[in-house]
Amino acid sequence: MSSGLGGSSAKYAELNDGGHTLPAIDVSSIDPAMLRQRVDYRTREPAGTIVVDTAARHLYLVEGDGKAMRYGIGVGKAGLAFAGSATIKRKAEWPHWSPTENMMNREPARYRHLASGMAGGLDNPLGPRAMYLYQGDRDTMFRIHGTTEPETIGHAVSSGCIRLMNQDVIDLYNRVKIGSRVVVIQGGRAAES
Repeated sequence: MSSGLGGSSAKYAELNDGGHTLPAIDVSSIDPAMLRQRVDYRTREPAGTIVVDTAARHLYLVEGDGKAMRYGIGVGKAGLAFAGSATIKRKAEWPHWSPTENMMNREPARYRHLASGMAGGLDNPLGPRAMYLYQGDRDTMFRIHGTTEPETIGHAVSSGCIRLMNQDVIDLYNRVKIGSRVVVIQGGRAAES
């Protein structure tokens, strides 16, 4: 194990948060490259920018001086449909979630009964945190959020936007501010917006 991964088990230990107890994540079955770690990362983006590389399944929080905090991600269909830049205009702890109309039409038995939504909690697909991306005043419907399925990190998934392990999304949430810039790269390069 490289020195950059020291303390991985501690980073993913059981966590009490907002009246909920997030279970520990067994990182032994997760690709070590998908675990949160500080890495060398050269970019022209300023510190505080989030760069989402959907092909590599990584999200980088640029720290400056050639460094970034890197997180493993799972990418849903919505995540693959967005490229370019946006701004975090809203952040939520234990967010409310509603399935999209497409999700309800595609899998009515699974989602139709949730049409009015689901309160934040351990079973909520958004996990303990969500960051909502806007272009100007328009909600892109693109989210960076947690997951109830940590085994999906590093993979393409059927639904959702950009998902992180719950302990990672809390870490990222605590590091970014409303107004933070997000750049989403599809296929190895960022689209102009």
